[in-house]
Amino acid sequence: MRPAPFTVTFDGRPITARPGQTIAAVLWSAGILAWRTTRRGGAPRGAFCGIGTCYDCLATVNGRPNQRACQVPARPGDTITTQEGTGHADDVA
Repeated sequence: MRPAPFTVTFDGRPITARPGQTIAAVLWSAGILAWRTTRRGGAPRGAFCGIGTCYDCLATVNGRPNQRACQVPARPGDTITTQEGTGHADDVA
């Protein structure tokens, strides 16, 4: 028997996740390809390397910025938000 799916939210939108998926996999399966913007210019970013070395996939998870979405396992009730710039309010221009 497969473990039951659960819900996380992305920018307030509920998304179904499955046990064992990373945050990036959950977002991809929901058709979301970008969940961060760059410090300079605000260009959209999502997963690039998929192994945690490029840092393009940074997201804010449960209020903690700079979480590598390709490495962080999704958990029931996670709140994921688009990360702008460095993820710290005082650094966003």
